[in-house]
Order: sequence, then structure tokens, then C-alpha cells
Amino acid sequence: MNPAAPRFASVDALRGSTVAAMLLVNNPGDWGHVYAPLQHAAWHGATPTDLVFPLFLFLVGVSTALAISPRVERGDAPAVLMRAVLVRAARIVLLGLLLHLCAFVLLDQAHFRLWGVLQRIGVCFAAAGLAAIFIAARRQWALFAALVLGHWALLAAGGTLAPFDNVASRVDTALFAPWLYQFDPVTGRGHDPEGLVGTVPAIATTVLGLRAGAWLRAGDVRALVAAGAIALAAGLAWSLVLPLNKNLWTSSYVLWSGGIAMLVLAACHAAIDRRGWPALGRRFGVNAIAAYAGSALMVYVFVALGGWQALYDHAFARWMTPLFGPYVPSLAFAVAFVALWWAIVRWMDRRGIHVRI
Repeated sequence: MNPAAPRFASVDALRGSTVAAMLLVNNPGDWGHVYAPLQHAAWHGATPTDLVFPLFLFLVGVSTALAISPRVERGDAPAVLMRAVLVRAARIVLLGLLLHLCAFVLLDQAHFRLWGVLQRIGVCFAAAGLAAIFIAARRQWALFAALVLGHWALLAAGGTLAPFDNVASRVDTALFAPWLYQFDPVTGRGHDPEGLVGTVPAIATTVLGLRAGAWLRAGDVRALVAAGAIALAAGLAWSLVLPLNKNLWTSSYVLWSGGIAMLVLAACHAAIDRRGWPALGRRFGVNAIAAYAGSALMVYVFVALGGWQALYDHAFARWMTPLFGPYVPSLAFAVAFVALWWAIVRWMDRRGIHVRI
């Protein structure tokens, strides 16, 4: 029997840092005044913010390799492992649906949104978990290649990558309208950046994390760095033909963001696990889903009660804008929100409260 792999503080720290980044970019004080690096690219291209979600999905794959692969190797029953994976994935998806239901009711939205961040995380976790249980390492690479090449072929067959007219938006609209992030009932066109079609290459991002997790377990940092550099270069080269695009989760974007994720993981592993640097972000990391979901629910309630805008106006904008302009108070509000949730997860961690969805 093979012993379970040790917990890597670097993975917890990196996961937590991505959650903190999510909270930062999702909660500015004023959406009209956000610094460019803290916004998503409008369509083609990428900003630092466009690295946050793929990094989290990559780490889902890494964590899956660390948690499930040792159980596969010691001979745990595949049916038992599969059930555990699918039950947890379903819980994550249901939590995402519940949050969107809360938003629909509390914020009086025009329609319920079916897809979302947690829904994509749940689907990608299920795919990575099943791959770890039933697919050997070499075939996982074949799965990765099939996903990125298949999605590229699908987009190419659609004839255009233009907003709303691309094949991903058309398919998602045909299947799920009006329950999308964006839907115009007049034109009948819609789009969801976390829709079904874009989830296919997002699974590839998670499978890449699965393979990176295997290298991390084996202590093969050289492979992690080499693969990261190759993926980053390949993604940049491919982007000359197939643009980087988070909304569509293009295959070039998978390689580019995955390459950066592998290099960042290697650096964090070297610094935290091997040299003993502080695992900054770990407290967010051990309660990642709870922090994301809890913060979202907090926002919905405060907005519905009318306190969100009032808090920003009185505590930040009113006195900071004359001194620093409108961008500084908007960022300060987001930083304060992250600090509040850091205090919450710190309190939870110190009392041993680790919420596992």
C-alpha cells in the first residue's frame, strides 16, 4: 500500500490567493472606476484578472491528483471513489445554483442564470476526478489533446469568434436561453462566459492540473517548469491564429494560462514547501469554496438592503475621491472587502473550522 501524499502548503496558499483575487476583482466600490489590470479583457486578449479563474481550475486538478491518486494507487474501490467525486461535484454545482437563486430573488434579476463559476468548478472537478480514477497518465494527455483540439475545431467550424455570433454562444443560447449571463429577448442572442461549450476546454485546464499534481507528488519540479515553459510558449504562438479569449476559453488560452499556472506552482512549491517561506493565502485556501460562496451571499444581501452603495459612498468615496480621484476609493473598498473575509477565514482556521462542500 502506498501512503497518502502529504499536504502541500504551497497548493493551499496558491488556492487561497486565487480566491482572494476573485473577491478583489469581483467587488470594487464603483464598477465605472476600476484599474485596467483588475478588469477582464473585453473580448480577445488577456489581463492579469483573466488568469485568476484558470489558475483556480488548474489547482482543482492539482488537488485532485494529491487527494485521489494515492487512494487509486493503494487499491480503493473505483466505485467508492467515483461516488465520492460525483457527490462532491454535485454539491458544488447545487451550491452555485443556490447562490444564483438568491441573486435572482434578492436582486430582482430579469431571469435566473443556470451556469456560473461554482457550476463550472463542480463539472471540472467531476471530470478530473473520474480521469484520475479511470484513465492512466498517458491517456490523460490524450484526453487533454482531444479537448483542446476538439474545441478549436468546433470554434473554427462556427466560422466566427465574434461576440454572440460564435458557435459557443449560439449553442448555449439554443440550449439554455434565457438562463444565461447575457440574453437579449429582442434579438434572441445570448452568451455565458461559464456556459456549457466553454466548459469543455476548461476541463482541459483541470486535466493539465491533474498532470501537474502528479509531478508535484513525485517531486519532479524540473518537469513542471519545462512543461510550463512549453505550454506558455505554445499558447502565445497559437494565439497568433486563435486569440486568447477567456469568454470562449480558447485552446490557446488554455495553454497560455496553464503554462503560467505550472510555473507559478513550481515557484510557490520551491519557496514555501522547500524553503519554508510563509504560506500566505493558506487561510483562504483551506476554506476556498466557503469564502467564495459566503462573500457572494453577503454582497447579495447588502445590495438588496441598500447598504452596499451607502457603505461605499460614506466610508470611502465621499472623502477619498476629492483627495485621490475616483479609482483609489473603488480599489480601497475592494481591498477592505478582501481584508474582512481574511479576518473571517482566519477566525475559522484558528478554531479548526474547515468547511468541505
